Amino acid sequence: MARGVNKVILIGNVGGDPEVRYMPNGNAVANVTLATTDSWKDKQTGQQQERTEWHRVVFFGRIAEVVGEYARKGSKLYVEGRLQTREWEKDGVKRYTTEVVVDMGGQMQLLDGRPSGGEQNMAPRQQQPSRPAPQQQPAAQPQQAPQQSAPDYDSFDDDIPF
Repeated sequence: MARGVNKVILIGNVGGDPEVRYMPNGNAVANVTLATTDSWKDKQTGQQQERTEWHRVVFFGRIAEVVGEYARKGSKLYVEGRLQTREWEKDGVKRYTTEVVVDMGGQMQLLDGRPSGGEQNMAPRQQQPSRPAPQQQPAAQPQQAPQQSAPDYDSFDDDIPF
């Protein structure tokens, strides 16, 4: 039996350009603030209400490098991670922060289309052409799988004795 579930899914806008650092072992770490906004109609006044919540998100490894390369202030991101609270002491006062950690067990997707405006200078980067390739490969694999499995199902029906 599972001891618990710690999973966070967010879709929001990046509040500022990602800060990417590298640990001594060479792994990348990227910090981002992500804004999510709820809206509702107030029952008493009938006016539309809105509340924005800010989330600290920390990416590790290859995902951190991708975030640093492609995400910018205002980018829309889909993030899957886990909550983690850290504690430290500053000037004798204990401080805490809770963040969404996205590492090997998490996911991130850029929900924006191609960069526009001032971000057009990102197009010539070498890594951008390699980004569509992984999207094309999974699309090709499902097309191959049904072609291979269809003959197996037909031959399986012939083997049934009843």
